Amino acid sequence: MKMKKLSLLLIALMGIFILAGCEKDETKPTQNIVQLAQAQPTLSSLVTALTKFPDLVETLQGTGNFTVFAPTNDAFTALLATIGQTTINDVPEPVLKSLLQYHVVTTGAVLSTQLTAGNVVTANTESIAVTTMGGISLNGSTKVLTADVKSTNGVVHIIDKVLVPASIVKFVNTVVEPAYFNKNFTTLIAAVTAASPSILVTLLNSSKKTLFAPNNDAFTAAGITTPLPDRATLDAVLTYHLIGSEVRASQLPTNTAPSNNAITTLGGVFYLSNRGATGVFINGRTKVIATDILADNGVVHVIDRTLMPPSQTIAQIATALSTPANGEFKQLVAALVRVPALLDAASAASSNLTVFAPTDAAFRELYTALGVAGINDINLNTLTAVLQHHIISSPITATGRIFSRDLVTGSVTTLNGNISISATAGTVTSGNGTAANISANAALINVLGTNGVIHTINKVLVPSAK
Repeated sequence: MKMKKLSLLLIALMGIFILAGCEKDETKPTQNIVQLAQAQPTLSSLVTALTKFPDLVETLQGTGNFTVFAPTNDAFTALLATIGQTTINDVPEPVLKSLLQYHVVTTGAVLSTQLTAGNVVTANTESIAVTTMGGISLNGSTKVLTADVKSTNGVVHIIDKVLVPASIVKFVNTVVEPAYFNKNFTTLIAAVTAASPSILVTLLNSSKKTLFAPNNDAFTAAGITTPLPDRATLDAVLTYHLIGSEVRASQLPTNTAPSNNAITTLGGVFYLSNRGATGVFINGRTKVIATDILADNGVVHVIDRTLMPPSQTIAQIATALSTPANGEFKQLVAALVRVPALLDAASAASSNLTVFAPTDAAFRELYTALGVAGINDINLNTLTAVLQHHIISSPITATGRIFSRDLVTGSVTTLNGNISISATAGTVTSGNGTAANISANAALINVLGTNGVIHTINKVLVPSAK
């Protein structure tokens, strides 16, 4: 009888052990961290972000032991709203990768019961601040919605916000934010990074400012590509895009052609033409394509061509464009050399000129018409009168400069007689009736100098005989 009871007891114990073993097998994780996230509909945004980085996916599928703080779809939606982007695809990949790495702890699987107040170092080398008073909080306000979701290679805690490291959070709600979090402005961010540290300090400080932000295409349009220019050049270019006060679109100067407005920036003066429905243009070439992106420390307007601060006088620009590599204005420079007073005016810092500059081909056509071999064969008084007929110095605009966007049909006074402009046809007609076409080459019009602006034309303007 005793043996029978003992046998029954052993069978019962074996049953308990078998059931316990089955229960243990049933609760053992069968998915790695990536698979676990893929199986959770509320983590689909996280999965989308992860799949952009095969190395991260491979790591989180591997044999390590990780802790992952997993933001929900709502958390990503809130982040995108904060940084002014529409989808995760808008965010530059280096920024997105750093954000994702900030949610991964590589030193082991840490259950919620093991989280203690203090800092936890993440895969991007920055720390998350953990507090446990009244529940677990991360970086002050992020809450754990679902804790201790175990996987084969670690543990996942689902959280209600995207964690943003200090290296990134400093850009949020500043004038840098629209560019930093948008892959269409990576060249601008690279330029800011390569410039003097003081540039970034200025952009991030609390004082109000206005940034005219060039997108990637704007840098390409201005001829700035990789490798970027030297630091001194970048400093000059970037400060030329900054006004030291907040100026919203409604506060931009309004005017009708031919006037334009001199705007003082941290890096010099640019010239703004507000054409209402036609658009707002800067230095004749650059158009403002988006306005009033507001930040805590100012406002951002997006432009389609990077602004280049002028560094040469009219004479220096003409000389540079007369070199063998360029060869546009050899004859014009030779002509100016023969008339020192005009060369001095083209070189003087105090001048305020608009110059219609004939090409070498235009001068050769003139030589044929006059029956001369070259510039030195033209009577000096005649040459002086002709050159003066190409220069506008009277203040017909607020700044003395006429950009192509400021041209209006009508008569304009030069240093020697009047010329007629047709804004619609893009022509300039001289006093003797010769019509010259203003160049369609964007590189040869609105060429801004420190003392004026140049527009290239295809004929020499000859004044009427007196």
